[in-house]
Amino acid sequence: MAFEGLSSRLQGITKKLRGKTRITESDLKEILREVKLALLEADVNYKIVKEFIAEIETKALGQNVLTSLTPGQQVVKIVKDELVELLGGVESNINFTPNPPTIIMLVGLQGSGKTTTAGKLANLLRKQGKKPLLVACDVYRPAAIKQLQVVGASLNIPVFANETSKDVVHIAKQAINIAISKLNDVIILDTAGRLHIDEELMMELQNIKSNVKPHEILLVVDSMTGQDAVNVATSFNEKLGIDGVVLTKLDGDTRGGAALSVKKVTGRPIKFAATGEKLSDIETFHPDRMASRILGMGDVLSIIEKAEEAFDEQEAIELEKKLKKQEFDLDDYLKQLRQMKKMGSFSSILKMIPGMNKLGDIKVDDKEFVKIEAMICSMTKKERRNPRILNGSRRQRIAKGSGTTVQDINKFMKSFEMTQKIMKQMQNKKGGMKNALKGLNMNDLKNLKI
Repeated sequence: MAFEGLSSRLQGITKKLRGKTRITESDLKEILREVKLALLEADVNYKIVKEFIAEIETKALGQNVLTSLTPGQQVVKIVKDELVELLGGVESNINFTPNPPTIIMLVGLQGSGKTTTAGKLANLLRKQGKKPLLVACDVYRPAAIKQLQVVGASLNIPVFANETSKDVVHIAKQAINIAISKLNDVIILDTAGRLHIDEELMMELQNIKSNVKPHEILLVVDSMTGQDAVNVATSFNEKLGIDGVVLTKLDGDTRGGAALSVKKVTGRPIKFAATGEKLSDIETFHPDRMASRILGMGDVLSIIEKAEEAFDEQEAIELEKKLKKQEFDLDDYLKQLRQMKKMGSFSSILKMIPGMNKLGDIKVDDKEFVKIEAMICSMTKKERRNPRILNGSRRQRIAKGSGTTVQDINKFMKSFEMTQKIMKQMQNKKGGMKNALKGLNMNDLKNLKI
């Protein structure tokens, strides 16, 4: 997961700070030395690290933080504020033209994930009420056009391709005419990349820019390439003039140095982050939320947004009625499980919850949810509505039908009973969640495996 190494190091540092009622100047220097090492290990550009540390030190000393009543907490706040600034300060969105269609041109090296990102971005913009058209402008890479067509078909988003032409400017202009006739208000150009930056690539992109005049040029960067990502961003910005960056494979980079460096080096904002393999795994990049995640402060706003998108309002009302009547059964559990899956991996959601980092390394195997789904689907309607009738022979039948073991069934049923108990407590007591969680074994939560 992105920033994993950096996050654990910085959370350790801020944990020490929060409890301190007195910090000397030498304490501050030692703390900043640890922060500096954490950032360098995360593959953040050295010059940026130096400036970042100097800024924190200046603010901590200049605001008389060390002599205040809560110096530790104030230093943590300064670190967070500077981290937000380093990541871009405020979120930056697509600048849509008042006269559609808005033309978005995706550029980047081969292998950075442009084609998949084109689909993900189109899917995200459609959810925002737009009507996108994907355009295949990579006429060199074998099967590039086919790949975009497959992505478009899986999302039910139209793709324009001219397989007889090698003139990408002509293809882009054809696409604009098609978009106008079909009332598509967003055009996403999936351009060609190379294994390295060369003059031929840049000339082609400059040619598209001058003739098609895209409203947004977004550089797609593979965050796992570390400092190379920063070099690529700098080169593209100098030669083409980009409007923003899309970071891909952020879920696979445990260091995250590219994300922390690219905005400062190029002066261009990170607009989107691709956080997984699914075509829904892309989100608007929020610097403040990302800084909170890195420092273990959670990201409740993102959880709410994901939940609003994934959960059906009518089903939520029905579930609330069932909870009040204490009728929560395995059919309801299955519905909630499937909606939770739409929000992303359970591990990533847990890390957005404030305070969950205090439980240490939370291990959640998302494959377990596939097993649970198979178990419930192997039960009869009667068994799902009344799990108390699950005797030994029924459990053996369910295990065979779901490709699991009786031990797996027993373990899941124990977990389900705990879920029912918590929900019952939440309905019966004031302060629901707080009281419901009383008495839970923290060691069990640390190795959570459903």
